[in-house]
Amino acid sequence: MKNIISQIGNTPLIHLKEVSELTSCNIFGKAEFLNPGLSVKDRAALSIIENAEKRGELKKGGTIVEGTAGNTGIGLALVANAKGYNVKIIIPETQSQEKFDTLLALGVDLIKVPAVPFSNPDNYQHVARRIAEEEIKKNPNGAIFADQWNNLDNMLAHYNTTGPEILEQTNNEIDAFICAVGTGGTLSGVSKYLRENKPQIKIGLADPKGAAMYNYFTNNKVEASEGNSISEGIGLGRVTPIIQEIEKIDFCYSIEDNEALPYVYDLVKNEGIILGGSSAINIAGAINLAKELGKGSTIVTILCDHGSRYQSKLYNRYFLQKKNIPIPLWLKD
Repeated sequence: MKNIISQIGNTPLIHLKEVSELTSCNIFGKAEFLNPGLSVKDRAALSIIENAEKRGELKKGGTIVEGTAGNTGIGLALVANAKGYNVKIIIPETQSQEKFDTLLALGVDLIKVPAVPFSNPDNYQHVARRIAEEEIKKNPNGAIFADQWNNLDNMLAHYNTTGPEILEQTNNEIDAFICAVGTGGTLSGVSKYLRENKPQIKIGLADPKGAAMYNYFTNNKVEASEGNSISEGIGLGRVTPIIQEIEKIDFCYSIEDNEALPYVYDLVKNEGIILGGSSAINIAGAINLAKELGKGSTIVTILCDHGSRYQSKLYNRYFLQKKNIPIPLWLKD
């Protein structure tokens, strides 16, 4: 009998009609928003927990602690609830209300903290680490710090599942893969698998403004690009063990929100797909890459999470107006 965990992964590959016609290429999106937790992060959550179990770090009644922008916490909570674990989530208070509501509905111990830079000891990731260290000392059933930015089990989720699925679903007819970096788990794991099995494949990075990966992979400087993005869950400012696993990036793009967001708004109205801001960055990156590779190329990207997580932001005309982001016509009514 199947449980909720068995439904993680094996997501379909969706042909993105309008952007494919625009570029005369075949652009596909891996529909990660169809995972039980509505995001790609379910894969990492399952991998982190199951590998901790194999190492004997958790048993029923144990606790999983994580600092997250939301989606990883939701994935961890789903898996943990199904397996009998407790979850403590530390999250920046700037994340969407929909994420807070979902985490609370899942019964996690939710701790909101001010959004401060990673260099600040009160950054949510550092707070999570300190809480995890205390939990590990006192919980007789075991506890772990999921540590998605540094935990290679995150990358292995995509090496073992997402990469093989993409190659199979494209019948090995894929020219390039591109996505943004949050923790780097998806890009690292997928690119590693695809390069091992199709060495000629091209790998691309789509980086939101304000992140440092574009400069790191183009000129080896860990330096944030100018600007910022309303996208949540992507945009990395440092080199982690997962990033160090990325062998090579062939094409890098620094993407403006105003360039990317119209593509997800068009998807809602014209193809019936509602997505978050990180998917917008990915689609914009895929379009840029398609223009460089030329007509007839097949490119795959990640449709990271469902747009219902961002109704109060990405799909709220007042929020968009405040951020000076063009409002789609259908949202003005």
